[in-house]
Amino acid sequence: MYIKNTLLAGAAVVAMASCQQAGTKSEAKENKFIDLANMDTTIHPGDNFFMYANGAWLKANPIPGDQTRWGSFNILAENNLKALHSILDSAAAVKDAKTGSAVQKVGDFYRTGMDSASIEKAGITPLKDLLARIDNIKDANGLLAEIALEHTEGLGPVFGFGISPDDKNVSKEICQFGTGGLGMPGREYYFDKDERTAGIREAYRQYIPQMLTLMGTDAAAAKKDAEEVYKLELALAGASLTRVEMRDPIKLYNKFNLDGIGKLTPGLDWKTLLAGLKVNGQDSLIVSVPKFYTEFAKQMKATPIESWKKYLKFHLVNSMAPYLSSGFNQARFDFYGTKMRGQKIQSPRWKRVLNEVDGSIGDLLGQLYVEKYFKPEAKKRMMELLDNLQASYGERIQKLDWMSAETKKLATAKLNAIVKKIGYPDKWKDYSAVTIVNNDYVKNILVTSQWEYNYELNKLGKPVDRSEWGMTPPTVNAYYNPSFNEIVFPAGILQFPFFDADADDAVNYGGIGAVIGHEITHGFDDQGRLYDATGNLTNWWTSADSANFVNKANVVVIQFNKVIVIDTTHANGSLTEGENLADLGGINIAYEAFKKTKQGKSEEKINGFTPDQRFFLSWAQVWRANTTPEELANRLKTDPHSPSELRCNLPVSNVAAWYKAFNIKPTDKLYRPENERARVW
Repeated sequence: MYIKNTLLAGAAVVAMASCQQAGTKSEAKENKFIDLANMDTTIHPGDNFFMYANGAWLKANPIPGDQTRWGSFNILAENNLKALHSILDSAAAVKDAKTGSAVQKVGDFYRTGMDSASIEKAGITPLKDLLARIDNIKDANGLLAEIALEHTEGLGPVFGFGISPDDKNVSKEICQFGTGGLGMPGREYYFDKDERTAGIREAYRQYIPQMLTLMGTDAAAAKKDAEEVYKLELALAGASLTRVEMRDPIKLYNKFNLDGIGKLTPGLDWKTLLAGLKVNGQDSLIVSVPKFYTEFAKQMKATPIESWKKYLKFHLVNSMAPYLSSGFNQARFDFYGTKMRGQKIQSPRWKRVLNEVDGSIGDLLGQLYVEKYFKPEAKKRMMELLDNLQASYGERIQKLDWMSAETKKLATAKLNAIVKKIGYPDKWKDYSAVTIVNNDYVKNILVTSQWEYNYELNKLGKPVDRSEWGMTPPTVNAYYNPSFNEIVFPAGILQFPFFDADADDAVNYGGIGAVIGHEITHGFDDQGRLYDATGNLTNWWTSADSANFVNKANVVVIQFNKVIVIDTTHANGSLTEGENLADLGGINIAYEAFKKTKQGKSEEKINGFTPDQRFFLSWAQVWRANTTPEELANRLKTDPHSPSELRCNLPVSNVAAWYKAFNIKPTDKLYRPENERARVW
């Protein structure tokens, strides 16, 4: 996945693998790695490779009630959660843990989250002081002060704010302001006209008064108040960008001094706002969407203070509902979980609390996790694979027929400069300033949120720390960060179906090899290519090479745009362009690296499959997953990753070796004439 090291917006995540220790050697020998029992050989691979490789597995593995998607990634994530659950249960059972130790903080945090009786008894009272503070707002100055104060408490109302490297000078940390303030996932949900979205929009307009009623407002007033809240959200949504527009880092790079941004936002006192955010001595900032702040300034005047107060109170309780009593928690789940995503029941409380501990003091939990589960030899093997894939990528760059020698030289320099991080950070975050209590879950949530804000703020005026990680070690994921020109694989990456020490090279290269190639390719996708070897946003391409890239990448965009996924909704090739390019690059680079191995050079079959067939089947089984219709529709609007079936089928339909391996004919549904196949990296 592609990730910017910023607090401005969440990135849709696709899990990669978990990091439990591999099974014993005797267990591993029983694993066929490519299991015919999971396949549906009644389907021709050239008609639907995803179903050919995974059809029987999909039928035998329906989506559990507490999930919206169930596949390889989810199963690995579940295994990882069980490992973390064991760690947390052990920590919570320690009664005399040293105050301030990792065991004490992790254990007490988890214990308070699991104390459902106390949470139920408390109701909304943990937020009474915050709600009273909002009630005491008198005017626009008080409103701005409250919004800023809530940001310092880690609550982040109305807009996005964070500290991250200046894209055009990545040695310097800078204040960055993004959009926000919406109760639905993005602008699209407020304006798209399709029936499914319209239904969600109407459900949200019923959800707001429901939450307000739970907060103590009578039904008639709640309905009126909800319209005021929604009206303000609608104004902010109208000034926001679409998900596709948000993919353009050049469009989002708008640097201002305070006078400059002030001219675009009459009535919004930026000096006062920065002071409220505890920002001192900064003469410039980056605003991703200036028109959003023009609208915010306008609404500061146009929207009555009483309406703003209702808006702030609703969003406070809505964001904190998962940590409150069951009425609030269930109401939120019914809308965001069931209506939006098709999840039938909530995940067990232990999973929800575990995720909060990991998201709040993750490096403490990560230390305990790595100590118990991460094997040093996995890091060594991973580095070997990374080096092999990186070398193959360099060879492919030199062979490109559409890129000039000048740009090839700079592309190679960027490739060679990629920083590789595996397992866990060289230095852990210091949580010594965080006090975790043993009797108040909401307080622990707020304290850690405030600590995170101060941690980010403390970066200003200091050198950029390139050793920092954007994920915790137990995270089931991997990412590329263009500002650091780095690829990062947390400890949870080396497990089947991605990697197994006892698997043949075809399986490992089709799994983890393609993941590595995927992350490297992000450095050269439609976004990543705009950053140079040091991570600066700058144009290092010749104009002709840039035009060639756009033309070739558009072939991939068009391929995905043509596919209808659900109802009459097509895949969004523009939203998913970066991930689709990374998938295509990943499988091509991994295959080329695989062909250098002894197995890759042979034709020896294992369980009836040739080495090349096993490579592509390994690729396919990584993507096997069932998804609820609601989740699928939601992801089409919000997720930069394509649906699993497309991630499997469309890349291979562009790879000549796949055609040869499975004897694909022009009459097959996935067949593409050679002149229509996408060839980028």
